[in-house]
Amino acid sequence: MNLTLVIPAFNAAEALPELLERIGRTIPDAGIIVVDDGSSDGTSTAAQRFGVDVITHDHNRGKGEALRTGFAAARERDSDAVIQLDADLQHTPEEIPAFIDAFAAGRGEVLVGARDFRAAAMPIPRRISNTMTSWIVSRIAGQAVPDSQCGFRLIARPVLDVIAPRSGGFAFESEFLVLAARAGFRLGAVPIRTVYRHQPTFIHPWRDTARFVGVMTSLLLQRRPRRVPEGRPL
Repeated sequence: MNLTLVIPAFNAAEALPELLERIGRTIPDAGIIVVDDGSSDGTSTAAQRFGVDVITHDHNRGKGEALRTGFAAARERDSDAVIQLDADLQHTPEEIPAFIDAFAAGRGEVLVGARDFRAAAMPIPRRISNTMTSWIVSRIAGQAVPDSQCGFRLIARPVLDVIAPRSGGFAFESEFLVLAARAGFRLGAVPIRTVYRHQPTFIHPWRDTARFVGVMTSLLLQRRPRRVPEGRPL
């Protein structure tokens, strides 16, 4: 399976070397694209030491734009699928094979990591937020999404070719799921570990919640297409 990893990174110079080392041990043949989203701590230099492809934003544009950049670069490769994961070690790269196995078994064209919200490692405010947003995304998408906020995902190449969210920031990932489901792609879940390293979060509660509500409201008001025309972005 030809696989490309897309890693959005902002001020991740401390965690990124360990992540890239562990990825190399787990899936040594995969291509890796790190998108440095305007970091000020040497994130690009840390990634370049591992010989991976690095794309650098001249200023911080937010996670949605970093993913948009990474997905566009991944589409230029002859990849069967893309694995998306964060750079802060809250995703366990040793679990990537579980996504590959689920994809090979036909469990979905978009596979999202599903954490255990009851795990002691997850802060209570995040449990509540993740539960609520997952319920909302599931209802609007028309498919069950147990953990819509998880940034550990496998996305099949045909999905990347037609799904183009308009939002930025963290709402990008939720909009991606809804658009993919409405386009007729199947969403699946892969159970993963719940890891919190007590690092500073780049989520802005009020701003990002407002964006999420705005994006979901807009999607609710849109008519659902029966199927995306071949090659046409949604």
